Amino acid sequence: MKRAYPSWLFLLFLTLLATATDEFIIAGVLKSIAADLDVSVSAAGQLVTVFAVVYALGAPTLAVIFERFAKHIVMVVGLSAFVVANIGAALAPDYWTLMAARVVAALAAAVVTSAAFTMTAMGAPEGQQGRYIGVVTAGMTTALFTSVPIGSWLGGSFGWRATFWLIAGVGLVAALGLLVSAPRIAGSTPAPLRTRLGPLRDPAVLRLITVTFLLAGGGLMFYTYLGEFTGELAGGSYGLLSVMLLIVGVAGLVGALVTGRITDSMGPARTLRMVAGGLTVALALAAAVGFAGLGSPVAVGIVVALYAIFAWGFPPPIQGSILRTVGPEVGMTALALNICALYLGTGAAGTIGGAIIGLSDVKWLPVVGAVMVALAFLIAPRRTPEQATGAQADAGREPQEQQAGV
Repeated sequence: MKRAYPSWLFLLFLTLLATATDEFIIAGVLKSIAADLDVSVSAAGQLVTVFAVVYALGAPTLAVIFERFAKHIVMVVGLSAFVVANIGAALAPDYWTLMAARVVAALAAAVVTSAAFTMTAMGAPEGQQGRYIGVVTAGMTTALFTSVPIGSWLGGSFGWRATFWLIAGVGLVAALGLLVSAPRIAGSTPAPLRTRLGPLRDPAVLRLITVTFLLAGGGLMFYTYLGEFTGELAGGSYGLLSVMLLIVGVAGLVGALVTGRITDSMGPARTLRMVAGGLTVALALAAAVGFAGLGSPVAVGIVVALYAIFAWGFPPPIQGSILRTVGPEVGMTALALNICALYLGTGAAGTIGGAIIGLSDVKWLPVVGAVMVALAFLIAPRRTPEQATGAQADAGREPQEQQAGV
């Protein structure tokens, strides 16, 4: 009988919920910020863009610096900086002060996210790393469908500054909890910068982060323009879109948790290919529903649910594959590169999807997405380098692979 999850794992779930919410929640209060700080809505929107760009670029850069420090210290210090930055945002007297606070919050979130996934994988019991990563990933997934509605409600009821007070409060709870309960995981041994930058030169790591870029770009393209897709097929209203976003959130949460368990039983490489293949099929079905003109909300909802399960199911196996490839010494740096690829893929999804809608029809979105995800399936390794070496030819090694998890 497996023991219950430790308290620190749920605190990491809360941590990722807070950092992801910090990125998305502002979308629900852009008009309030613009009016209060006397800037345009488009200028207020840059607070979202800057956060995402700084986060993506800061993750691998800062991971190299903080790799050698104990992970629980990195988490607590990083969360403390994150809390202070959000308090600064809540108190910001003008636009540029708010922008500076967002930059600091993004840098802190980048460090915290990389350290959180590293702590999760290294602190998990043997054979349970995948499901532990799935729980933490679920924090990010939950933010997708809770942050904007919560931000809109808080902004309307208490003003836009309340959103940052909420995030600061959640971050403070996580920091205090981890200070007491986080596993004491040492940092990597001192090494030359060339060694710590090893993942940047590792073909196996670069191959995996390319898979992440393609999965994020192809998969999140459909999510980014889900409102347009739903509107064209089912005459979408705001209420229908809200239902679809709720379906995405719940199904994505299930996908993250289930694929974490499958990663432990099947191994990360096989699970990654299964997820990529499933996402390709789901997007192909979405394209078929679109071109067939099946405007039933039920039909669209079923396709959206299937899509979400696989679209948010790839973090556990991809992170497991990366950690197994590089080992714990540079794991934080390698995972930070993967986060960077995730954000770049998300940005590409918005850009490519917007071009498709401008040039043709929204029904082509899942077609292009399916092509990108299918390419990810084709280049995804059948085995991680660690699995492919040694006496792996012996069929008796397969159970050992399963015990090793991620």
